[in-house]
Amino acid sequence: MRLTTTTTMMTVSSLTSRANRAISLWPLAFALAMLIVLYIVPLLNGRTPTLFSTYNALQSFAGLSLVALAIGLTMIIGEFDLSVLGTYALGGMIAVKLGGENPLVGALAAMVFCGVFGALQGFVIARFAVNSMAVTLAGYLVTLGATGTIGDDRSQPYANFDLTAFLNLPIAGIFSVRSGIAILVIIVISVLFLATPLGRDMRATGGGRRASRTAGVRVNPIVIGTFAISGTLAALGGTLQSYGVATATSNPGLSPLIFAVTAALLGGIALTGGRGTPVGIAAGALGLSFLSQMFTDMASPQFVSSLVRGSLLVIVTVFATPVIIRYIRRLREGSGRARSVDSRSHR
Repeated sequence: MRLTTTTTMMTVSSLTSRANRAISLWPLAFALAMLIVLYIVPLLNGRTPTLFSTYNALQSFAGLSLVALAIGLTMIIGEFDLSVLGTYALGGMIAVKLGGENPLVGALAAMVFCGVFGALQGFVIARFAVNSMAVTLAGYLVTLGATGTIGDDRSQPYANFDLTAFLNLPIAGIFSVRSGIAILVIIVISVLFLATPLGRDMRATGGGRRASRTAGVRVNPIVIGTFAISGTLAALGGTLQSYGVATATSNPGLSPLIFAVTAALLGGIALTGGRGTPVGIAAGALGLSFLSQMFTDMASPQFVSSLVRGSLLVIVTVFATPVIIRYIRRLREGSGRARSVDSRSHR
């Protein structure tokens, strides 16, 4: 009897582990599927796909993936940073205004300022236990207002065309310096998240603050640091975008925020916090960039793109809920037990 119980527990543990791996592999599968769609759908409609489509998709990915990573990291700790849209715009504007002579100075100024702003938001949220939605909504309004003030409420051109050309220089036909920088940043963040206690502590913080403190996790520094990183990443994304198109916009609209939230959810981030990785977020952003480029290549109406992405987001959000995940695991556990009983009956 004890042996049977042990075997059953091992089977359940194995099934749970496989379910977790399936969830974590979903974003990578989504990105690969969207890459295939990018090339297959135009062929079905008599169009010839080229590597330039992948290049364009990665150009969009360069800036927006960092915004997705910014908001996704705050979602992992159970918060939500609405201000990424403002720091994305503000970072680009600061970089253009201060980076005319030295682009690196402009980029560093943008990241430092927005990083400090993010840390201040994190401090308020952690110290006073204020809802992050309210704080970061105010942060969004402040940063957007600051962007309009600095830019005189209009787009500002960037005169360093040599840098713009350099950032957009094709590499191997599909990459560019701009997308390479974004990929490098994502790799660094992913290594820190997966190879150090940082990722474990962030997921623990999102899973439950009281239990995390009991386990020795320094919750407040994690929250403050995550919001500081969020502001820094969003500013870098805005900087790459502004330098890349030689223009800083005072109001980017809601598109970057919608892209970022969608990419984070497609990348396996739970709305309840405590689950997800930077790799998953990047894969979600990559897949979404491929999908958006496919609609661009097909000259599809905007409502078609919105309908497909919205439907996809609803499906993923529903299937990623704890209720559905537990239901799928119960089905797998039941199937596993049935196979185990069947194999014993044949011995």
